[in-house]
Amino acid sequence: MPVDFKKSETLQNLMRSFAGESQARNRYTFAASLCKQQKLQVVANVFTFTAGQEKEHAEVFYDLMKEAAGETIHIDGGYPVDTTNDVVQLLRRAQHNEYEEHDPVYKTFAETAKAEGFPKAAAKFQKIAEIEQTHGNRFGVLADLLEQGKLFSNDTKIPWMCMNCGYIYEGTEAPKSCPVCDHDQGYFIRLSMAPYGGADVIGR
Repeated sequence: MPVDFKKSETLQNLMRSFAGESQARNRYTFAASLCKQQKLQVVANVFTFTAGQEKEHAEVFYDLMKEAAGETIHIDGGYPVDTTNDVVQLLRRAQHNEYEEHDPVYKTFAETAKAEGFPKAAAKFQKIAEIEQTHGNRFGVLADLLEQGKLFSNDTKIPWMCMNCGYIYEGTEAPKSCPVCDHDQGYFIRLSMAPYGGADVIGR
């Protein structure tokens, strides 16, 4: 027999998740501002892009609590303080947090929701857990490239895209400034990592 939703651990977990996603969105927005100050616009864009997805996750969890509309849900929880001026550290901490959400947090929440008789919530937790793993992977790749000094360089020629105007350049290093819009190197990203780019788009 299903558990009363308003007395369920799943409701508590949904509110914990809503709070966590909302905070992640703000942390990533703050991180994006810092990256812009350090002329790492491409990293700022990734943080902003991910922040938008965290907002959508928060909305999914919020909508699942409609049955408790008008009530105040009291929860306990721990949330990270990731303040630092070191962009690599910001990326590594974000990577860690995303992986933790992937497993064990959301996987455990999914199991609880299933056991309590809330299959829709269980499915949402499971799918969003998979997305968080992708977020963690993306942050990890950027951190690796920064640590290796290869965010804007590569051992072989590859295509780079200016994220401001869309100009594509092929070489072992992104241009110091875009020859089209004059934005600095910080706006360039590997075409393979660019939104809506890659071989399928440019025919390579």
